[in-house]
Amino acid sequence: MKNLKLSLAFILVFIFAQAFAEEKKTSPTAERWKQIISDVEQYAKKGMKEWEIPGMAVGIVQDDEVIYAKGFGVKSAGGNSAVTTGTIFQIGSTSKAFTACVAGMLQDEGKFSWDDPVIKYLPDFVMYDPWVTREFQIWDMMAQHSGLPGYSADFLSSCGFDRNRIIQAIRYIKPVTSFRAKYAYQNNMFLAVAAFEEKLSGKTWEENVKERIFKPLGMESSTMDLASLRNAKDVASLHVKVKDKVIAIPMDWKYMNWVYTYGPAGGINSNITDMVKWLKFQINEGSFGGKQLVSKENIRFLQTPKTILGQAIGSHQAFYCQGWLYMEREPYPVIWHNGGTTGMKTMIAFVPQAKAGIVILSNLITEFPEDLAFRFFDDYFGLELKDNIAKLKESEKKAKDEALAKMPKVPQAPCAAMPLEQYAGEYENDVYGKISITVKDKGLSILIGPLKSELKLTHFDKNDFQAVYTELDLTETPSFVRFNVELDRTVSGLTIEALNEDGCGVFEKVKSNF
Repeated sequence: MKNLKLSLAFILVFIFAQAFAEEKKTSPTAERWKQIISDVEQYAKKGMKEWEIPGMAVGIVQDDEVIYAKGFGVKSAGGNSAVTTGTIFQIGSTSKAFTACVAGMLQDEGKFSWDDPVIKYLPDFVMYDPWVTREFQIWDMMAQHSGLPGYSADFLSSCGFDRNRIIQAIRYIKPVTSFRAKYAYQNNMFLAVAAFEEKLSGKTWEENVKERIFKPLGMESSTMDLASLRNAKDVASLHVKVKDKVIAIPMDWKYMNWVYTYGPAGGINSNITDMVKWLKFQINEGSFGGKQLVSKENIRFLQTPKTILGQAIGSHQAFYCQGWLYMEREPYPVIWHNGGTTGMKTMIAFVPQAKAGIVILSNLITEFPEDLAFRFFDDYFGLELKDNIAKLKESEKKAKDEALAKMPKVPQAPCAAMPLEQYAGEYENDVYGKISITVKDKGLSILIGPLKSELKLTHFDKNDFQAVYTELDLTETPSFVRFNVELDRTVSGLTIEALNEDGCGVFEKVKSNF
């Protein structure tokens, strides 16, 4: 089995190395660039209209040159303040590549080896299975093959738990696949990566990113905290679509800080002016301004396939690397990553052989940034241009309809609940700790975590309740809380379905001492 794994790794590395070794395709002429940029602008405007995206910014790089940078639309729906190349957006999970890059820099300095066990540096790093804990290596933390359910315990950040508490919670999450056997996207692992980097450097993740990346690249407008987003003079609003209406999320929204708790996985604020510098740095294999900031060997290691995704987009095979994705495409593979926060969507992608890439920032979650980016590469290489907007929108609608169809139907004659006081009390599990339920406004209220995130419960049927968030509910489909009631009509526990996709939403009732 070990030899098989080594063979697979060798094949993937060989393919990747061969792709890098291929002769670079001739760059477009000035006239051809005019046509490509015209196509990008026309499709961008059409996509924004069809997807109802308030604002967007696009940057294109070739070699060491910024070919194009422009803002589209407005910063906030209903407003008239135009998006500029300096407008700040949250870049979401494209932040992961910054965290991976810091690791590459530390590896260049001889601080560790990629195959070192994590517990060599982080003794408190514990997985559910002791064998996996011992075998977990540094590179595994960024390869998305931990064996855990996808997006495990992400809601901890929305409840006000800090990074260390989220890392500690990993040990309680039951795996759903064997270690290294299958792709499943995680944010929590990148918090462990940041903790590892902090241990080696003696500096915070924020200090490392600022000193090692932002300053050398001249990314003067990029930040990593909520206060900087709120205080920025040129900043886009976050938007969500609720009941077919696009609305801006207030900057004082209670749950805004979750992105920055998950900073190493998705908490960078930036603009097109800065992000094209980051793109140039990647395209030029770790070199910027004549200085090699991270070795070519480690840049390539971070961009080399580690975990098979399968068909990610269309019929194209894709792999997860280290904070990047690698996707087979004609005529060359594309290195890319997208990112989404509560109300913004980012896409960054480049083709190493062409030394060309694109960055797209937008202030609404849609599939359009990915669509626009891959269409740009088709245009660049002279391939057939496809308009995928209607197809993607139909797929989105179909997915929503299917989700709604699976929701329990409101019973014509619902069974009565027990007196609400019987459901009240404290409940707990290892991941979220204690939660409290009280009777409030003729219903029930659940408070979770240090932030006291509140779910308001209204009776649905018997011991099942429908749940909504009390502060700006953004859910498109109903969510449920189901109480476990014993034959003697005592409540033994509950399941919060919104927290149970990863198996972490089951709670036991805390027994009273009286």
